[in-house]
Amino acid sequence: MEIPKTEGIKYAGSKLKLLPYIFEMVNGLAGVETVLDGFSGSTRVSQAFAKLGYSTTSNDISAWSEVFATCYLTSNKPDKYYQEIIDYLNNIEGIDGWFTENYGGASTEIKKPFQVKNTRKLDAIRVEIDRLDLPWEDKCVLLTSLIYALDKVDNTLGHYVAYLSDWSARSFNELKLKLPLRFESKAQNCVIRDDIFNTIANKEFDLVYLDPPYGSNNEKMPPSRVRYVAYYHLWTTIIQNDKPPLFGKANRREDSRDDNNGSVFEEFRRNEAGEFMAMESLRKLINETKTRYLLLSYSSGGRATKEQLMNIIADSGKLMETKLIDHRKNVMSNMRSTSEWINSDGKHDEYLFLMEK
Repeated sequence: MEIPKTEGIKYAGSKLKLLPYIFEMVNGLAGVETVLDGFSGSTRVSQAFAKLGYSTTSNDISAWSEVFATCYLTSNKPDKYYQEIIDYLNNIEGIDGWFTENYGGASTEIKKPFQVKNTRKLDAIRVEIDRLDLPWEDKCVLLTSLIYALDKVDNTLGHYVAYLSDWSARSFNELKLKLPLRFESKAQNCVIRDDIFNTIANKEFDLVYLDPPYGSNNEKMPPSRVRYVAYYHLWTTIIQNDKPPLFGKANRREDSRDDNNGSVFEEFRRNEAGEFMAMESLRKLINETKTRYLLLSYSSGGRATKEQLMNIIADSGKLMETKLIDHRKNVMSNMRSTSEWINSDGKHDEYLFLMEK
């Protein structure tokens, strides 16, 4: 199967390299028309399913994921319409605004995510997008274009909890919006921004793909570590344009503090039985998901042990296939047995579990 082209930001949880393996496993499954991408993130998986003609529901709790998914899955005006607005926005003169004050650095400064010339463009474009007062779907296309443009001129390693000490080469480039790689959907798609448990409560799907935040199996990981939601706090601010209170050297949103936000799947504590509470949540999610097929993505660096995952899957259905992806060797192989688990030797490989419920 030819895997369709997708777009995305530099993203710690990106499944771009997993796409060929995902579709190798699901290709040929009988009766699959409706698909849920439960933790859609940068939406590469959602984009691919929708491009291949599946009726795709993209769900995530984050504002920026909702914007990306809306751009690709539900916006419906011609490219020419959006291109004219993008051309107009690219020609706007920059201004000194809130983003420049908090995230822009001169070429002689360090530890900022963008150079001033690009935050000035950001300030002007963001004001104008709101002034245009467009329908939500149209606004999402423009915001997606803006975030992608910023992603190409940033001074980071792909997240916004720390910035590079020396300006990256790309940070000297000029901010320029481009039309996202939109496509005509063959089926009806849906975008949901909600907690995954709310999304699955009253909905059924033929296939569900789950890629929850993993947390870490490092017992020395401090409870106050940076939460996954904080990595992309700046995208949230750009979308909401709410000029929130900030804290810390990275100027994170106040509501992204480690004790304010976090997925239950990242939970570091154990229950009274000694099991990670994150695994309780994963068990509950798989049990309550109403679907014929469920595909779970998991990292060997996550909280779960092999025994826990196998027990969780056995409680809810039948394991059909398990794949190990070694990104360093760029190969995929069948696991030789269910006892082959590799999070004990320092390697961080990816696993795909396909089950029938």
